[in-house]
Amino acid sequence: MNDNAWLARLGSPNLTDLYQLTMLQAYRHIGMQDVAVFEFFVRKLPDHRNFLLAAGLEQLLDYLTGFRFTEEDLTALRETRKLDGEFVDSLADLRFTGDVDAMPEGTAFFGNEPILRVVAPLPEAQIIETRVVNLLQVQTLIASKAARMRLAAHDHQMLVDFGLRRAHGAEAGLFAARAAWIAGFDGTATVLAHELYDIPVFGTMAHSFIQAHDSETRAFEDFCRSQPGNTVLLIDTYDTEEGARKVVQLAHKLAPEGLKIRGVRIDSGDLFASARAVRRILDEGGCEDIDIMVSGGLNEDRIAGLAAAGIPATGYGVGTDLDVSADAPYLDCVYKLQEYAGIPRRKKSSGKATWPGRKQVYRHYRDDGCFDYDVIGLADEGLDGEPLLTPVMRDGERTGRPVPLAQSRERAAAQMAALPTELALLPAAADPYPVEISDGLKAMAERVDERIENPG
Repeated sequence: MNDNAWLARLGSPNLTDLYQLTMLQAYRHIGMQDVAVFEFFVRKLPDHRNFLLAAGLEQLLDYLTGFRFTEEDLTALRETRKLDGEFVDSLADLRFTGDVDAMPEGTAFFGNEPILRVVAPLPEAQIIETRVVNLLQVQTLIASKAARMRLAAHDHQMLVDFGLRRAHGAEAGLFAARAAWIAGFDGTATVLAHELYDIPVFGTMAHSFIQAHDSETRAFEDFCRSQPGNTVLLIDTYDTEEGARKVVQLAHKLAPEGLKIRGVRIDSGDLFASARAVRRILDEGGCEDIDIMVSGGLNEDRIAGLAAAGIPATGYGVGTDLDVSADAPYLDCVYKLQEYAGIPRRKKSSGKATWPGRKQVYRHYRDDGCFDYDVIGLADEGLDGEPLLTPVMRDGERTGRPVPLAQSRERAAAQMAALPTELALLPAAADPYPVEISDGLKAMAERVDERIENPG
């Protein structure tokens, strides 16, 4: 297999942990094929997170819809010599035929709340575990990080994803652009994200373009003439303020030709001081319409500080800190069995206990439209409140057409607008958002505990 062949294999069921297959082999040998219920949830929020935004559902539904082992997959499994040949042959007929209920992408959620429920024959529900966690975690993680940046910036300031080169792989970089767009970013520098998801794409220039020229002024002019409708010049390669003066001179030179410089970008140093100085130089030079964009080592805290101080910038380019979610690079998320063969199941490990059965999250609102509290209850308990998990697959088929990304983005904006004030701030709230457990769910857990302690 050549170095690029893996790209064509991302949809393969073999992109999983070996233990998923060894369990399936055991289930087949002992005849365990009854219906199972699994749920995906985050045990607790990372530090400094007051909420999370659900994302990644569309990619998961695509994966489930196309789930099948090809002959190439089966041949590769046989070559591992880890599995029984007859079992491997049987995988050729395996498809996902189950039901899925989920929170729509862009929904705000909290610790222990299931955002996805899978109901399917045990082998089908089990084999998808690794990819479920993989697909939902990365986009939820990045969407939640991007949401904090959107809350930190002023509404009129642009946010652009610059992080592909620092992402943990190509797929992660694409998913980061998608998740950030859902959470309110204005665009990305990743060209393929525009092709795949119709996300607005932005680009300026690199320091290397300036360095490759003998003259910074000449570099600016060459770029302007090459990009007459989209000229944003990087001005901090040598001296930021001197770069701004050269931009003023060039803007007046090009104006008679109808060529316009749209903006400048500052990527290093004291961004606030540099932006103020550059704004003054541009304004005094009659270039009030040239925008300023800043980038370089930005995160939500720096963005909040710059915005609060009144930085004269129209936007921020955010790279590494967004695409790797630097302060919280993973979620404590799991996909756990909650019912099998009609019997509620529960894990009781210390610090990792789960609530049994098929569950629903019921959201309650205050009179002003903000979230008040959530209740995790049984799916058939019929509690008051807005049920957040909705049907997205039945019998292995989608219940509707793919949700447009713009709709998920609108939902995220509405959800963030409905956050109580203390949750919309960057520091951890003094009191976490209240998530209650229903009486019916508590009673079920007690019955399951009793059965575990007194089997038979």
